[in-house]
Amino acid sequence: MKRSLWLLAPVLAAVAFAFGPEKKVVGATAVIHATKGQTVSGVVKLEAVDGGVKLTWDLKGLAPGKHGFHIHEFGDCNCDDGKCAGGHFNPDGKKHGGPATAERHAGDLGNIEAGADGSSKGEMTDKGLALHGERSIIGRAVILHEKEDDMATDPTGNAGARIGIGVIGISKEQ
Repeated sequence: MKRSLWLLAPVLAAVAFAFGPEKKVVGATAVIHATKGQTVSGVVKLEAVDGGVKLTWDLKGLAPGKHGFHIHEFGDCNCDDGKCAGGHFNPDGKKHGGPATAERHAGDLGNIEAGADGSSKGEMTDKGLALHGERSIIGRAVILHEKEDDMATDPTGNAGARIGIGVIGISKEQ
């Protein structure tokens, strides 16, 4: 009888692991790479917070001024111009807007601003995003644009070319 239990132990352990509590993603990172002819680089960190996602960025190699900042639908970075990442993440089928407007794509994060030295550091929290579940942005892409997002023109905010791209990958689960 004892021998039978020992033989059954690995099977029971595997079943317990397979059907154990699901881990939630609580942290993610996107390493930003420049598209062809651009110089932007840096990191965007994402953290699950109560009811949304906190984004923290540290970027360099930007032209001074404002740049559109979005989550795009695909985490495909295998092209020179960033267009392989598709359009803005838009699970609700809404028109383009800004982070404070009711009518907006979930991926519409507005703008970041680079100083005279071409760097931008900052943080924001967005209640329309998630790191797990139906609205998860894991595996999607962070895109930086060459110009300021006007937060109105559909579908892109008239923000110009995609100058930086990074896939959002899991960095912490619990």
